[in-house]
Amino acid sequence: MSSSSSSSSSSSSSKRSSNILRKSFLNSEAINFFPKLNTSVLLGHSQKVHSVAWNSSGTYLASGSVDRTGKIWKIDGVNNQKYCTLQGHTASVDQLCWQPESDYILATASADKSVRIWDVRTTSNSNNSNNHSIIDSISATHIIQTPGENINICWSPDSNYIAVGNKNDLLTIIDARTFTPLKPNTKFKNFEVNEISWDPTSELFFLTSSLGKVEVMSIETNNEKKSVNLTRVRSLQANQTQCYCIEFDPTGNYFAVGSADASVSLWDLSEMTCVNSFGRLDWPVRTISFSFDGKYISSASEDSFIDISSVETGEHIYAIPVKAAMTSIAWHPSAYLLAYAGDGHGRDEGSIRIYGFCS
Repeated sequence: MSSSSSSSSSSSSSKRSSNILRKSFLNSEAINFFPKLNTSVLLGHSQKVHSVAWNSSGTYLASGSVDRTGKIWKIDGVNNQKYCTLQGHTASVDQLCWQPESDYILATASADKSVRIWDVRTTSNSNNSNNHSIIDSISATHIIQTPGENINICWSPDSNYIAVGNKNDLLTIIDARTFTPLKPNTKFKNFEVNEISWDPTSELFFLTSSLGKVEVMSIETNNEKKSVNLTRVRSLQANQTQCYCIEFDPTGNYFAVGSADASVSLWDLSEMTCVNSFGRLDWPVRTISFSFDGKYISSASEDSFIDISSVETGEHIYAIPVKAAMTSIAWHPSAYLLAYAGDGHGRDEGSIRIYGFCS
């Protein structure tokens, strides 16, 4: 009995390893190999998915939807399935993010004027299917009320703070150690804020604007007074049109900005200068993501494909065909797996896809 179980476990582990690519490729190899990879479909949401995000180890994928729920998916290359539902928001879950230093804790931002914190280790309504434990639903461990309908959220890389932005361009900084909002909220009056992110050191805060700029801020906090102060340190003219999305590469060398003119600009983080530009899409860039090794950047919009390009050379590597406008894409933190979701209709509504599995 013990021998059979060990053999089965070894076989399953081997299959998982062979199904998921974790080695880096030369561009010439990737151009030939990427078209051979397969896509898996995850079904569970009843309405459009706005956000997808991997935890730090890539064992869980989280998704947030117009159906007012978040969902956690276990991804291992063999049994990709829903693990649990995040239940409690009363309006659309527009964006979510994982705590960088934990595989189990995440935050969701909702139009119901709240941020909720979840721990996927919470057990409730558990059942067992094919020897895989599944939790039907979990409740938030913390609920933080915010001033408006939230659309953006990000966790600082040092895990100390959460930033959340709402539809009225009001930014709230939350102390993630006590889950206390710091005062005052910051109002941006002269432009619309489209996306927010910390740099890899957690020392600088970046936001993209309707003026085609990337505003770079320093953040000073006073934990005793529960206060925060943002000071602009740089203002980068990244485009002549609106800048929509921003992403930092995992190597800490670059950040990328997606804009309304359908271009993606690549910036040297240390010099704050633009070093390359990618222009293969025809529609405003909605979402971008770097591969785990920083070699490739993906971008998506209302086009019929997701573009994958080489960061170093700008060379086009592959186009993943899609049937709807994309709302969110996310590369796995240690493998060539790209999760994506969009404005699907009919059977595709609420679906999530993961590209990159081997046959």
